[in-house]
Amino acid sequence: MRTIAIIGASLAGLRSAQALRQQGYDGRLVIVGDEIHLPYDRPPLSKDFLLGKVEAVPLADQEDLDALDADWRLGVQATGLLSSQEVALSDGTTVEADGFVIATGGIPRTISNTHVLRTLDDAVKLRDAINNAQHVGVIGAGFIGAEIASSARALGKDVTVVEALPAPLMRVLGAEMGAACGQLHDDHGSTLITGINVDSVNIDGQINLADGRQVNADVVIAGIGTRPATDWLAGGPVKVDNGVVCDAGGVTNVKNVVAVGDVANCAGHRAEHWTSATEQAHIATRNLLAGETVATHTNGGYVWSDQYGVRIQFIGRATNDVRVEDGSIEDRKFVATYRDAQNPEDVVGIVAMSNARLFTRLRRNLR
Repeated sequence: MRTIAIIGASLAGLRSAQALRQQGYDGRLVIVGDEIHLPYDRPPLSKDFLLGKVEAVPLADQEDLDALDADWRLGVQATGLLSSQEVALSDGTTVEADGFVIATGGIPRTISNTHVLRTLDDAVKLRDAINNAQHVGVIGAGFIGAEIASSARALGKDVTVVEALPAPLMRVLGAEMGAACGQLHDDHGSTLITGINVDSVNIDGQINLADGRQVNADVVIAGIGTRPATDWLAGGPVKVDNGVVCDAGGVTNVKNVVAVGDVANCAGHRAEHWTSATEQAHIATRNLLAGETVATHTNGGYVWSDQYGVRIQFIGRATNDVRVEDGSIEDRKFVATYRDAQNPEDVVGIVAMSNARLFTRLRRNLR
């Protein structure tokens, strides 16, 4: 391949570029990103960035970026994959390439009159808004919503979190462990309202709940998930269904196009995790250079979150059979395992709160 174009210049895109060079690819490398910023780390945006402890955290220093010898096209969007050899950009130009890596990530789901947090520019606006507010409303008690609530409390703000499910993080951790995470909000003075939908948010910040209650806030953040950024692929040659459809090696129905990160629906599963994006990049680029699927990625589903001074770690999958192996939920320091329904001795998932050492040890034996 003489030219490879990477569409998406965040974590998955950067790691793909680095993986290509590490695997000996010495051809032309074009990296297209819709933000004007060079790659930065997103996890700090909901934590230390909001707290004013850090500014943007680069994912690579300038020396490492220079070593990629890439043609960076920043501040432009891909508007269409015209063929298996050409992509159109929003500035009216096109890029011809022998191979493509799709790493366009996700787009936040929105509610009118709320903030979202996905990009550095989002974080700048949100930080200013929170600093000028006293009452902060958060819709969605997932990882991002909980981290924003935690940061707002650390800044001395009154915080109300509204979650549609009976407990936070139920889809990821299950009901019992989700409830344990929900207790962190109560521990630190945030108000958590669960089991109720939001009807609307007024322009002045009032949150209107489905049962008629109202929550007043100076600023409201919607942390209600994302959808894969695939609109630009509509009508093109690559199959799209809840993301870019690809096999377990990231290879799409067009053999010289691979997908990585939040946008990739790999073998029926879309993983929106930092670790998965990094791991997928190495596998997908190897397959791209090989011209076929010679390696596959087994998603471990590892994710971590820092909330109210507590680190939550999870890997694998949650089941109804969850057992606390060490510590206690009441102390907010424990490790629990999830067991397979058919074979209760088989551990299929692990969750920990403020117990990284034991979590890491048990993780090594997780199948």
